[in-house]
Order: sequence, then C-alpha cells, then structure tokens
Amino acid sequence: MRAVFVDASETLAAVARRLLRLDDPPFAIHADPGIAPQDLPAILDGAETAVIDHTALPLDVARACAGLKHVVFLGTGARSYMDPEALRDALGVTVHTIKGYGDTAVAECAFALMWAAARGLPEMDRAMRAGSWLRTEGIQLTGKTVGLVGFGGIAAEMARLCQGVGMRVLAWNRTPRTHPGVDFVPLDRLLAESDVVSLHLLLTDETRGFLSAARIAALKPGAMLINTARGAVIDEAALVEALRAGHVARAGLDVFTVEPLPAHHPLASLPNVTLSAHSAFRTPEASDNLIGAALDHCRRIAAG
Repeated sequence: MRAVFVDASETLAAVARRLLRLDDPPFAIHADPGIAPQDLPAILDGAETAVIDHTALPLDVARACAGLKHVVFLGTGARSYMDPEALRDALGVTVHTIKGYGDTAVAECAFALMWAAARGLPEMDRAMRAGSWLRTEGIQLTGKTVGLVGFGGIAAEMARLCQGVGMRVLAWNRTPRTHPGVDFVPLDRLLAESDVVSLHLLLTDETRGFLSAARIAALKPGAMLINTARGAVIDEAALVEALRAGHVARAGLDVFTVEPLPAHHPLASLPNVTLSAHSAFRTPEASDNLIGAALDHCRRIAAG
C-alpha cells in the first residue's frame, strides 16, 4: 500500500521525514502546498492512500484518482474540503481524520485571542507603528464568565486555562457532558450570561451557520466572540453587523468562511476584530502529534 502526502508544507514535510521509520510502507512526500484539486490524480499516480492537509477533494477529482482507497485528512475538519460520505458510498474511499493532536495548541490560541481582544492589543500595536500613541481601555477578564459552545478536547483545555485565571466557565454541548468546575447549561442561558463566547464545534450539516443572526442577537450586549473552530459555523454577515453596532464588542477570529480571508473583507476593516490566519494548531508539538498520527494511520492501512 503506497501513500502520498500530496500538499506538504516545508514544515510538515520536514516533520514527516523525521518521523518516518525504515520499515514503513512506501510514503512519498510532495512538498508543494500550493497545488490545485485537479493536480491530485497525477501527484497520487495510482497510490492507494492520500494524505491531505488542506487541498479540496471533489468527487469528480477523486473518481479520476485511479486506485485511491483511503484519505488521511490532517485534522478533524475534513468536511470543509471533501464529502466523506459521498466518497465512501460512490467510490469506496474511506476518509480518516485525526483528533486531539492539537487540543492544547488550539485552546492556547483561543485563550490568546481572548486576551488580545480584551485589551485591544492589536489596535494599539497598529496605531503605535503608524506613529500614534493610542491608549485603549481594556476589559479585565478575571471574574468574568466564559461560555464554551461545544465541549470536546479543545474546550476542555480552554476550560482549564480560563479556570486558572479565575473565570467562571459555562458550557453547552449537543450530548450530555460533565467536567470538573464547568457548569453545563442550556444554550440560550449561555449566550445570555457569557461575557465571552468561544466556539468549539465541528463543522457538519447541522452546525453550519449555527451561530445565526438570531443567536448573535441573543448574546449578552457587549460580549466578546472567539472562534477557532470553523468560519462557517457563524453567520459572518450577521457578525459583521453586530460588531459594527457594538452588540458584539470585540471578536478574536482564527477561521473564516472563505480562506484565505479575501482582500477588503469587512472583518479586516473593523478595529474591534483580532485576526489570525487559521494557525491555532500550528506549534511544533501539534505538528509532531499530527504527522505521527497520520503515519500510524498509513501503517494500519498497509497492515490491513
């Protein structure tokens, strides 16, 4: 069983080379992250397993990939790039995802976005670099309430961090959960009581547009919103309007409906928005976990 890492960045290619073992099944690394979906059939060249970081795999392209049986997607959000059920049912291609590899890294980014937004640090940084001595009044987070929407490994890490600085932690999850020090409450209560709402939902058909205009309107006036999940779980246009009106005081966003964020996007022009480029999971520790898990998938596939 031959595998090809089709869209490896320089960083992830180096990690893969370091973690490969001499007895591993054939594993090729195509170190070019800028490929297009239509390039995949030639890059795979009949390989049974594709390791994919960020390249879309439409059904018609997968159909042209002779011999493809498995896709190892580097992360949990495969649905943003492909339709796993359609690949399985139409072509017999199994999509494997990797969970938990970056829980701490993503939670730390969400935590950092929360603090940066609360203190207006990016706005002050931009102003000072332009020669203006801007001094903004920040929000003190100790004693405030953070609401976690969705509760998996990342949210559990975010809860740990927030508890450590004296924040009250509320959470809502679609299935019942318990966690030390976390109060699980109905969603409407969480939205109404939270000074900060942090999203930790997988993107599915059910969660697309989950934070709708109505739910944004139900947020506590002046709340902050943090999103390190997927951009499409928010009604982005409604969020822009809420930010302009001040109903949402500040936002820290790592993910967007369209990525890279298009030039002149409204979010980029709002001073009360802190942006990062879908990089929450990018730490050396998370990269090692991610590629190590991908190689383990390939080893299991080769072993049958």
